[in-house]
Amino acid sequence: MKRATELTAILLLIWMGALTCATAQKLTVSKEKYGFFLEGNRRFIRIPFELHSNLILVPVQINGSDTLRFILDTGVSTTIVTDPKALDSSKLRLTRKVSLAGAGEGIDLSAHVAIDNALSMHQMKANHHNMIVLDKDVLHLAEYVGVPVHGIFGHEIFNNFIVTIDFTAKELILMKPGTYRYRTSKGDRYPITIEDTKPFTSAVALLADGREHPIRVVIDTGAGHALLLDRSSDERIQLPEKLVRTQVGRGLNGVINGSLGRIDRVRFGRFELDNVLASFPDSSAFGAKLPDRGSRHGNIGCELLRRFKVTMNYQEGYMVLKPIKKRFKESFEHDMSGLELRAQGTDLRSYMVQHIAEGSPAAYAGLQQGDQLLFVNDRPVQDMNISEIYKLMQKGDGEEIELLVKRDGKMFFTKLVLRRLI
Repeated sequence: MKRATELTAILLLIWMGALTCATAQKLTVSKEKYGFFLEGNRRFIRIPFELHSNLILVPVQINGSDTLRFILDTGVSTTIVTDPKALDSSKLRLTRKVSLAGAGEGIDLSAHVAIDNALSMHQMKANHHNMIVLDKDVLHLAEYVGVPVHGIFGHEIFNNFIVTIDFTAKELILMKPGTYRYRTSKGDRYPITIEDTKPFTSAVALLADGREHPIRVVIDTGAGHALLLDRSSDERIQLPEKLVRTQVGRGLNGVINGSLGRIDRVRFGRFELDNVLASFPDSSAFGAKLPDRGSRHGNIGCELLRRFKVTMNYQEGYMVLKPIKKRFKESFEHDMSGLELRAQGTDLRSYMVQHIAEGSPAAYAGLQQGDQLLFVNDRPVQDMNISEIYKLMQKGDGEEIELLVKRDGKMFFTKLVLRRLI
């Protein structure tokens, strides 16, 4: 995918008269700013964000639109509008058609380049901004996240500002380059390199079976998992003995299937985390589609990153990690029900069973694909988002979850007895 070209300069045409002419021609230059900037010459701003399914959702307006939700994703090189119906098409200047290729088992996505847009995120603005608009919302991100999702962006934010992600306050802090001053009180500093618009770090090592294996990974805020490892990138990356087959993620081109397992210990900088859940995607849906597969072993996502206050400084080539004590002690857990849901309806508060893992608690409870959840532990699902339901499904080994379910117009009660699957 070629990155949409930004308009970054104004061409001034200057006509010069004869040398004998004593009249100087005055030029009027527009004071309008181009590219990304902070309004009112601010040094920094704070932007509240939502965290759903370990994804950072920020408020964005495009061409004066209503406030939209965009996923903040360091792995995306340009702004992508995934839900074209969220924008007034009459305000879009669509130009050439493009195809987007990425991770996943589906086909490439069809889209158009839209040029000369106005984008804002609170007091952060971008003028004459080019972006990609999908022809159809084929990703259906809202069904997975449980709230409306209209697009994805990331690199342009991190590349133009120093970005601090405060997972405790649920705030982004954007600072103008040159105004951030690192101090040890802000956390530990580790080098990063920006390659193909993505931030790489080598400050990670796998510790298992008494061995230490350094790896090179992408810091990926658009991933909800803790750690993803691409076995095809290095033969020394071995699968754990105990694995669970599942959908390990979703990329631009659809579902990413693979396996889940646990790494005894992961060192991230000087910090060590135990029993870390790791995703091992099938090569056909992940590694084989990456042009840089030889230079990366995987990525770190927000299930791990949310245990730190994270600052990314692309301009000076480093990140800062400050552990959040309370979250640092939390265990890494996976769904204990075997139940996969999709949020539907205009308010995304109708939950349908998409898949049941064979031999799982959900299978023993008699649940089937197509069932609709009505109540969870005597609480109506209309009062819960999908992240809250999944959190209950990680409550603990042996915990009981009571469900009221609708199937073919009939309702029935059933009970899940959660079991740690991995």
